[in-house]
Amino acid sequence: MSADLRLVGAALGCWFAAIGALFLPAVWGWGLSGAALLVVVAMFRGSRWVVAAVAAGVACGAAATAARVGQRDAEPLRGLAARHATVLAGLEITDDPRLGRAHVGRSATVIVPARLDWIGLERDRVELSSRVLVLASDHGWLGLLPGQHVRITGRLSSPDGGDLRAALLSADGAPELLGRAPWVQRAAGSLRAGLQRACRGLPAEPGGLLPGLVVGDTSRLDPALADDFKTTGLTHLTAVSGANLAIVVGLVLVLVRWCRAGPRVAALVCVVALAGFVVLVRPSPSVLRAAAMGGLALVALALGRPRAAVPALATGVLGLVVVDPELAVDAGFALSVLATGGLVLIAPGWTEALRARGWPRVAAEALAVPAAAQAACAPVIAAISAGVSLTTIPANLLAAPAVAPATIAGLLAAVLSPVLPSVAAFAAWVASWPARWLVFVAHRGADVPAGLLPWPGGTGGGLLLGALIAALLAGFRWPVVRRWVLVAAVAVVLGAVPVRFLAAAWPPRGWLVVACDVGQGDALAVAAGPGAAVVVDTGPAPDPVDGCLRRLGVRRVPLLVISHFHVDHVGGLDGVLRGRQVDGLLAPAFAEPAGARSAVLARGMPAVAAPAGSALTVGAVRLEVLGPVRPVTGTRSDPNNNSLVLAVSAGGLRILLTGDAETEEQLSLLGLDLRADVLKVAHHGSAYQAPEFLAAVRPRVALVSVGVGNDYGHPNPSLMAALARDGARVMRTDQLGDLAVVRDGSGHLAVAARDA
Repeated sequence: MSADLRLVGAALGCWFAAIGALFLPAVWGWGLSGAALLVVVAMFRGSRWVVAAVAAGVACGAAATAARVGQRDAEPLRGLAARHATVLAGLEITDDPRLGRAHVGRSATVIVPARLDWIGLERDRVELSSRVLVLASDHGWLGLLPGQHVRITGRLSSPDGGDLRAALLSADGAPELLGRAPWVQRAAGSLRAGLQRACRGLPAEPGGLLPGLVVGDTSRLDPALADDFKTTGLTHLTAVSGANLAIVVGLVLVLVRWCRAGPRVAALVCVVALAGFVVLVRPSPSVLRAAAMGGLALVALALGRPRAAVPALATGVLGLVVVDPELAVDAGFALSVLATGGLVLIAPGWTEALRARGWPRVAAEALAVPAAAQAACAPVIAAISAGVSLTTIPANLLAAPAVAPATIAGLLAAVLSPVLPSVAAFAAWVASWPARWLVFVAHRGADVPAGLLPWPGGTGGGLLLGALIAALLAGFRWPVVRRWVLVAAVAVVLGAVPVRFLAAAWPPRGWLVVACDVGQGDALAVAAGPGAAVVVDTGPAPDPVDGCLRRLGVRRVPLLVISHFHVDHVGGLDGVLRGRQVDGLLAPAFAEPAGARSAVLARGMPAVAAPAGSALTVGAVRLEVLGPVRPVTGTRSDPNNNSLVLAVSAGGLRILLTGDAETEEQLSLLGLDLRADVLKVAHHGSAYQAPEFLAAVRPRVALVSVGVGNDYGHPNPSLMAALARDGARVMRTDQLGDLAVVRDGSGHLAVAARDA
């Protein structure tokens, strides 16, 4: 039975129109919507239903996005953010507050997604409904629940752009509570806290994984274990996803059908179970997205109408994008849609093909389901990570039997925790055994040599892999194609393994510069002799940069360079100083933020004077100070636009280190020699990059120092695609760990990744 694809065109039209309208002024979005409506009218008269459906989707997506963009860019909030105004604000918390990285001499920042309901201006109060991100220094924010209303005085600033967030709000004080959180959120918070208590007696790794697997609470998940789950393609198990929802609703469906209930009763009970699970894990946007994607298809199948699964999925895409157009550029949303599409469109055919060859149904489904989901998601994963994983399907096959028992026993522990804590602890202990198996699979999968094959990143790489997969799916009908694909796959794996084994030792011999994986921040080491390195920036916290330097064997720092005084570049200063001698400090003249600058200078390191145009030699390393050529003020971020920009010459290579320089400073440097073999991409790959600057650099390798799952949308997908399109090999610390620039045995430029 073929799938019903009539709504797919409308869903795709809505999705792509929302992507485009997010990056356009609101008036252009409204214009696109109006033009699409005219096409709808014309096509209806001509009975061209397919084109009319696509145009109707475009009209919906463009109109919904234009309305939100107009709201985002409206005054007075836009002007206040540009002026960094201090305001009294009323907020509604929209997601769980979480700890960020530590400041120099201060405690870690609390990151709070919120909606701005109103701001106080002199004697007036302006009502709003705008998305903001609160950066708070008081840890009293951590106890807040989604739906909680608070009042706070804070300083506004402009966001990075590319989403619907209207402003950033920096707050030093504790929030003033305005009433209680909704009962739904209080109940969910109680159950989540109970599950954490039930897991306290478990070993650290399974005990930290279980709450993430069951209710999406990753507060105790070990970062190294999270990296291994990412490397192995099991990241979806560390957070609530459609798989969790499918397990819960599938269990309910089995029980209901065992009771001989009809399709309508089964569907109703499934919806109730789905709603209850969403309440438990908190109805955040990511959970609602997973519920819509997994739930709609599952309910359609529960009704005994497999053809309804695709229309249900298309309806879910339409509804979610119209309600929240920002999902259109969310990689998680794309992966949810594609994975669900793979399950309903590809997996059944593959299952039947395997059964026709004598496979038992259980074995056929066990292989076909993860393979179909991976095939559907592979283009997006390749576009994001610039790599194709060879371990994802085997790892998911090995992990699959443990997911359901861990989820069900963990849910039982959460539900029982308020009334029977000892029974809940026993249920958590039972759940820990399948969780231990998942930990084992993640660790072993991450250790597989050549587990991630390089692939062109960005949109072009994703489209290329998508076209290749589509061609293979079509060609698999012929035995000769299947044989050649098998031969090619074996050759690729066997050919890649020895190379990766030879490059596995860390640090690689003769490394020249290393971009340390310090999360959402910058820290780089430039080799300056045995046991010595010039360190450029320190990252947001001490431990990551200290660990990176220890792995490199750096015991002495002849020169420490601070590009600017934002916390993600100076917060790890104590880690650099931990047991190491620092001979000199090169820092910018721009004095903001003043508190962080004072904390750095208070360490008493000898200051080195090197204005723009000067050069320094440290061992075999030459550093040219290119910028800032003049002080820059009145920009979106003056500290960023006064970053030190250095050209480093080492081992016959030229490496451009840009700090967080944004468009204004980049344009001011265009008269200089910017060519470089390697570019440290400015500001973690934010959207604020000058195309002329990138064209002048034209690097062969682009290093992006960025944190996993950051709240700023870094790195910008369009920027990554542009770099790859211009011939750069884009490498990211959030995906590959520490990145070392080296000369290979033939003297050619190469990059080694510690976590590859």
